[in-house]
Amino acid sequence: MKEALLTTALFLASATLASAEGELQLYNWGNYTSPELLAKFEAETGIKVTVTDYDSNDTALAKVEVGGHGYDLVVPSANYVPIYRDKGLVRELDLSRLPSHKNIAPVWQNPDWDQGRKWSVPWQWGTLGVAVNTAVYSGDINTSAIFLDVPDELKGKINVLPEMMDVISLATLYYSGETCSEDPAVMKKVRDGLLAAKPDWASMDYGAVEKLSNNDWAASTSWNGDTMRARINNPTVAYGYPKEGYLIWMDNVMLLSEAQNVDEAYKFLDFIMQPENAAMLSSFARYGNGIAGSDAFMPEAMKTAPEIVIPEKLKSAGLFLPNCSEKAREFATAIWTELLK
Repeated sequence: MKEALLTTALFLASATLASAEGELQLYNWGNYTSPELLAKFEAETGIKVTVTDYDSNDTALAKVEVGGHGYDLVVPSANYVPIYRDKGLVRELDLSRLPSHKNIAPVWQNPDWDQGRKWSVPWQWGTLGVAVNTAVYSGDINTSAIFLDVPDELKGKINVLPEMMDVISLATLYYSGETCSEDPAVMKKVRDGLLAAKPDWASMDYGAVEKLSNNDWAASTSWNGDTMRARINNPTVAYGYPKEGYLIWMDNVMLLSEAQNVDEAYKFLDFIMQPENAAMLSSFARYGNGIAGSDAFMPEAMKTAPEIVIPEKLKSAGLFLPNCSEKAREFATAIWTELLK
């Protein structure tokens, strides 16, 4: 009887382990993961990927810090990569398990936030500016005045993304400061400007693709890929690159310290660095991907899209958002807390 019970217990244990194999938990921004790519990955590897969405870097970081989340991979923006690393929330990558690592485009191989790409691999990259329905407003859209000194036509019709460092940074550049500023005088201008502008906003929300497409919003601070997706649905939507300064960003995939499906995670990381697969990510979300050779597989429309091709006269206004100092983040957090009241 004891032998029978032992055999049954061993069988159940092995069945439980088997059921956990071939799975992967991806924690990522919402509406940002190509279903076609996931289907291809599962077909080729037998690994089923479950995607859990988040809406901001701070939301994701807070969830991961708590622990017990069950996620294997997370996709933070570049300025959050050092935070995850320094807090011990992620593992250093074993590059010998990533033969496609060599496909990372030279410009993204040794970024300031991850020299040698030992902790992260590229997901997608783009810019943050403003999206405007030109049927509602026909003035200059290449300015952050769209949300900080709202034109009469857009008052009560504009949204601002609830992404703290992005919004604070655009406002700081508008008021002639530097990103990650620690200057009290500059940050007072930022605070006062945002608080004065807020009554003219309709909302602080995500969902730009749907709400710009449906004319629920006439304008929004917006990422370029989201704006392109909205324009495809609503041709009068246009993307503006604020001449006072707009942001360039890259989201990156990292292997969490608590990851249970490590082998599956490495297979996925290598998979998305293959040019044809990276292009699938871009084709869905309409952003660049950081993988050399992927252009050959990209939709023709993306190669000339105004949301992708930065106007020559505005290229110098683009700035990569660095990892801000603790003091700079304290300024930003204080302003943001007051803004959300």
